[in-house]
Amino acid sequence: MKTLVATLALAAVVAASPAMARGMCVLSRDIVSTHSDDGRLLTIKLRDGRTLVNHLQGICTDLRYEGLAWNVPGTGEICEYEQTFKVLNSGQTCTLGKFDLAAPKPATR
Repeated sequence: MKTLVATLALAAVVAASPAMARGMCVLSRDIVSTHSDDGRLLTIKLRDGRTLVNHLQGICTDLRYEGLAWNVPGTGEICEYEQTFKVLNSGQTCTLGKFDLAAPKPATR
């Protein structure tokens, strides 16, 4: 009986792990613009006024010169560490890393 209970408990933990490990996601329809100066960081401006910075996995060199096309699943969610995109014209495939909220810019007078 103890073995059965331990096995069921372990199965519940393993089944819950992917959902708990899931990182931050944004909906593709909420993205207003994207930009990268160096191919390492991708700045994403959202409809609600927030700006996210994604630390790309690896260097996406062609992103500095070209736009991108998302590979968006049916849910429309773009999630850190899961989402890939292709750079237009070159076809380079890049993968998102960690999202950070960009610090707000100080107001100018």
